[in-house]
Amino acid sequence: MLDDRAKLLLKALVERYIADGQPVGSRTLSRATGIELSPATIRNVMSDLEELGLIASPHTSAGRIPTALGYRLFVDTMLTAEPGHMQTPTLAPDQPQKVIANAAHLLSDLSQFVGVVIAPRRSSVFRHIEFLRLSDRRLLVIIVSPEGDVQNRVLFTETDYTSSQLVEASNYLNQHFAGMAIEQVREKLLAEVESLRGEIATLMQAAVQVSTEALTQAQDDVVISGERNLLSVSDFSSDMGNLRRAFDLFEQKAQLVRLLDSSAQAEGVRIYIGGESKIVPIEELSVVSAPYEIDGHVVGTLGVIGPTRMAYDRMIQIVDITSKLVSNALSHK
Repeated sequence: MLDDRAKLLLKALVERYIADGQPVGSRTLSRATGIELSPATIRNVMSDLEELGLIASPHTSAGRIPTALGYRLFVDTMLTAEPGHMQTPTLAPDQPQKVIANAAHLLSDLSQFVGVVIAPRRSSVFRHIEFLRLSDRRLLVIIVSPEGDVQNRVLFTETDYTSSQLVEASNYLNQHFAGMAIEQVREKLLAEVESLRGEIATLMQAAVQVSTEALTQAQDDVVISGERNLLSVSDFSSDMGNLRRAFDLFEQKAQLVRLLDSSAQAEGVRIYIGGESKIVPIEELSVVSAPYEIDGHVVGTLGVIGPTRMAYDRMIQIVDITSKLVSNALSHK
């Protein structure tokens, strides 16, 4: 266990390094703590912290920098995120995919790092379906999911349907099948096809086919915004190897999903620091993440990815606020 003096010096060292990005020497620490300690005493404490693996000395400097273990101790026991220092942003309710995209941009803009959101999986259930005649034998099928996600598909038909036939078909589908999974609708339609007029049955079967494609189409599970922000982070711009590894991570979206999914079961904001575990595969990166909900049920995760030398207190606020905004924007209650 660290004594109070060692904790004070470690806290001051981490905060100073986050602010300046330069190795911290004993003289700087003495000024930062505001307590009267001799340079020899500070050096002795720093030597102890280094032996514990909490700080390290770069070859090019007599100062020290935090290690992943040092950041973890700082985050877990010394960090105080004070509310009220950030203007509360807004996120308007909209179609789910738009809310997710806007949230990723918001995280990136506020943090000046990378914003990442795992999108909720698209439902294969439809809430409402409607047909709109575009021209001869050409229709627009409008499919609305239970989450309010709207998909449009153009349908080419062999028959030129009248407006009344289109209304009849949509009314039948909405009255008998709304809330069912598309595969269930397909099976029931096949069973009922004999009782329906031939041209209407054909139209509804074609509509179910395009609805299947629309509601289960491939989509990005992860929405990422602000990768270019890392170009202006000195920790990366001075080391192309670090930058390349970071961009490789953003390309490997499956790995990002696993990374953020690990915090989906936890309440509130979680912090993952590169180098302390296999969760974050790049030593120079940290992730601040939180789950978000729809109507009280956790459906996804969002977060900020940036250098280990980040203002964790501010990132906690940004991620926490954004998760609440997304939950409110997507919920129907």
